[in-house]
Order: sequence, then C-alpha cells, then structure tokens
Amino acid sequence: MIKWLFKYGAVIYLFNTIFLSIKKTYVLGDKVFLGLMIIYSVVLIINPIQIKKIIFHKSFLFLLLLNSINLLYFILFHSISDLEALKYLLARGMQFSIISLSIYHNFEYLQTKFLDHIVSAVFFISIFSLLVNPSIFSGRYSGIIWNPNMLSSFTVIAFSISLLKKESFSNYDLFLLVFFFLISIATGSRGALVGIVLAFLVKYGFAKRNLIYAVLATLGILLISLLNLDTSLNRFTEQSLFNDRLLQYQYAWLSIKEKLFFGYGLDKYAYLDKSLVPLYFKSKIIGAHNGYLAIITQYGLVFGGAVLLVIIKKSIQVVSFFKDTSENERIYLFIVIYALFAAIYETLITGINEFHTILFWFSLAFLSYSKYKMEDAS
Repeated sequence: MIKWLFKYGAVIYLFNTIFLSIKKTYVLGDKVFLGLMIIYSVVLIINPIQIKKIIFHKSFLFLLLLNSINLLYFILFHSISDLEALKYLLARGMQFSIISLSIYHNFEYLQTKFLDHIVSAVFFISIFSLLVNPSIFSGRYSGIIWNPNMLSSFTVIAFSISLLKKESFSNYDLFLLVFFFLISIATGSRGALVGIVLAFLVKYGFAKRNLIYAVLATLGILLISLLNLDTSLNRFTEQSLFNDRLLQYQYAWLSIKEKLFFGYGLDKYAYLDKSLVPLYFKSKIIGAHNGYLAIITQYGLVFGGAVLLVIIKKSIQVVSFFKDTSENERIYLFIVIYALFAAIYETLITGINEFHTILFWFSLAFLSYSKYKMEDAS
C-alpha cells in the first residue's frame, strides 16, 4: 500500500484538482487533499530513508531549497499560532514530497501513460460538461467547472499533449485536437489562445515562418471574435478586461511597496492590500493576476527574489537541455514554458491546489530527474 502511494501520489494529487474545480464535488476534493497530506506526513515519518534517498536527491534539491526558504521565512516572520501560514508551509512541503516520491518510484509510467490519462480525464470532463450544459457558444463556456479560465486550463493542456505526443495523427487524434480546440476557444480565455499558439511553436519550432503563422492565426481568431458580436469569442477583444488587469497590476505594485523587503506572509499567496484600493474599484480588484507579483507580495523582495531565482535557474537548465528533444519530455517542457508565460496574466506557481500550478512543479521536477538519468547513463 505504501509503495502504491509513493508511485501514484502525484497522480491522485493532480486529478483531485478536478473535484476541487467543480462546486458539487469541492467538499470531496478538500477531504481527499487533507487525507493525502496526513497520510503522506505519517508515511514519511515512519520511512525516513525515503527522505534521505529521494527528497535529498540531486535532481530534487531545488524543491528542498524552496522548502528551506519557506521554513526560514516562517521562523523569522511567523509564529506557531499563525495557522494559515503553517498550513501553507506544510502543504507546500508535502506537495513537493509527493511529486518527488512519485517521479522517483514511477518514472516510466509518468513519462508515457500518465500523459494519456490526463487527456482521457479532461475528455471525460468535457463530454460530461456538454451533456449538462450543451450551450457552448452562448457565453463564456465553463461546463461543469466553476470558472471558464479553469476549464481552459484543462483543455489547453489536453490539446497540447495530443498535439505534441505524436508525429502523425489518426482520425481520432484529429478529432481530439479539434474538440479540445473548440472547448478552449469557447471559454473565451486569452490564456487559451496563448497556450495553443505556444504548443504549435514548441511542436514545429520557433522559425520565422512559424512565428508569422502564429501571429496570423492569433489575428484570425481575434478577427472572428470581432465579427461574432453575440458570442463569447468577444472576450478576446474586451478592452475593459485589459483595463481591469492593468488596475490589478497597479494595486499589486502598491501593495508590494507597503512591505517591499519581506512581504505580507506565507499565507498571503494570492493577496492584495484592499485598504489601498478605492471603493469604486474594489469589485474589480480581486488579486494580482500575476504570479511573479504575487510571489513578491507574499515574500517581499529578499525572499521572493530568492524563490524566483530558484525557479528561473531550474527552468533555464531544463529548457536548455531538452530544447531539441522529440520525446515526451517535450510535453513537460511545454507545460513549464506555458506556465511561465501564463504567470504573467494569471496567479500561477504560487498556489497549492491549482491544476496548471501542480503540473508546472511536477514537470519541472520530472525534467530535472530525467536530465539526471540521461547524464548518469552517459
């Protein structure tokens, strides 16, 4: 049982975000998450050798370093009575432990079949969504998921896996690509557009011709959205949304300046100081909507700078190593690159239970371990 948990803990953890993204199953997802945290805590305590062999493994040292930064920050700026900060500290530590253990114990499955299982899970969610809510173009489509952007996060990842996994496509593969593309566009998420274009560039290369095609495709979708004034595609050209994002960036920066060097605390990982926001804008300003600003708000420049340095350094390492690969590592590489882009306009990387954020940390750790195995074999 313990060995099975080590192998599939990350899979359970990732797929549980589906329950957490549906209102009717949120409570179940929350219980699964808490149960997973408790079980893993106990298992690690009674299996200290796993800590020495895996969590301290060379390829996972960047995760250990991030946990050390969190622990030091907690000791310096929190007390044991700060329960929310303590929860974040423990949850992040367990998140990284679950990911490391699964990769180490189940590398081959995660390299191959796991990606197909992600596609199957998202396909099931999408089909069920259409059965419950078939009005795909009557507004920003969210299906059974609580938020359109969250649905697009699922479907863009599934689209990208389907695109990048194979060099040639069967009729069923083409059906999946069209299906996930339509659902992604129907959500009205600009992030979906970025992800789809980026997936094609990762697939076919960043040559000038491909970049031109990417720009033309993007402009084409924007033009269609302008001509379809009664559909959710207009979401791509809403000026008010751009203005709202700029306002959120502005007040995120104002929040950062209030506690520039050491931030607001570990539990403030999606935080803005609402006291700085005028009453007129309070309904529009819900968060930084930028993962990098969110990290600086949370930790301040000193610790936040250290966290970002670790992330960027490891990302550069794996991108440089796998940039020419045609294997499944290319999919995980895409997930990392897409998350780094998406963090500019969404609060990614900082949270605990967000689908793309978990996939980002998983992909970064997976590529780091895969790099280690390749170098060790040579």
